Amino acid sequence: MADPAEWPIDANAKFFHYCDNETIQGFELGDHFPFDRVPEGQHLVCDMSSNFLTKPIDWSKFGMVYAGAQKNVGPAGAVICIIRNDLIAGHRSDTPMMCDWELFSKAPNTFQNTPPCWPIYVCGLNLSYMIEQGGIPVLQERAVQRSSTLYNHIDGSDGYYVNNVEIKYRSRVNIPFRVCKNEALEAKFLAEATAANLIDLKGHRSVGGIRASLYNAMSMEGVQALCDFMTEFKANNPAPAVE
Repeated sequence: MADPAEWPIDANAKFFHYCDNETIQGFELGDHFPFDRVPEGQHLVCDMSSNFLTKPIDWSKFGMVYAGAQKNVGPAGAVICIIRNDLIAGHRSDTPMMCDWELFSKAPNTFQNTPPCWPIYVCGLNLSYMIEQGGIPVLQERAVQRSSTLYNHIDGSDGYYVNNVEIKYRSRVNIPFRVCKNEALEAKFLAEATAANLIDLKGHRSVGGIRASLYNAMSMEGVQALCDFMTEFKANNPAPAVE
């Protein structure tokens, strides 16, 4: 990833949009985003779909934040939008009705379409459960515990497992890694992992390898099961000799 200090930022743009956590290659900007480079008066818009509710957010820095519910909050079909009050009004005349924030804010009990009732209901149940568990501080602690456990296991494998993301940008929720940079060994890893009921570990088709997604619903027991499997797999499958 290019250093944020080198990003070309258009000072005349109305807003700056970025994604806080990139799920395919496992980058997370977090506090390393160059907030000081955003021109004064330019609104910051952020897609936090993949790491929403895993850490505190300084809302004073953002004009608008949105997050698909399907990764950390509830079922697919709902999107959570947090909009600064002064940005709710003032939309363009050709703004589609479903994107007209002012229309919704002035008629909170009027539905412009049939809402996805079940996903919204389940998100509400899950949010209540998260609050009972201790809220953001606990969810953040769990996210750090899950990710650090897996990263420590990767880094302690003497190069058998490799994550190439610069440490300060390592995602806490999407952890890609390679198995000896060997596709045949990775295919075997995936097959045996699936047989061991460790599923959906195949990396994105654009990068290959392995990818573990540690969203809020993932338990620490699940992470430990993966680490135990990785230990056993390494023991039973020595790294191929380098010619």
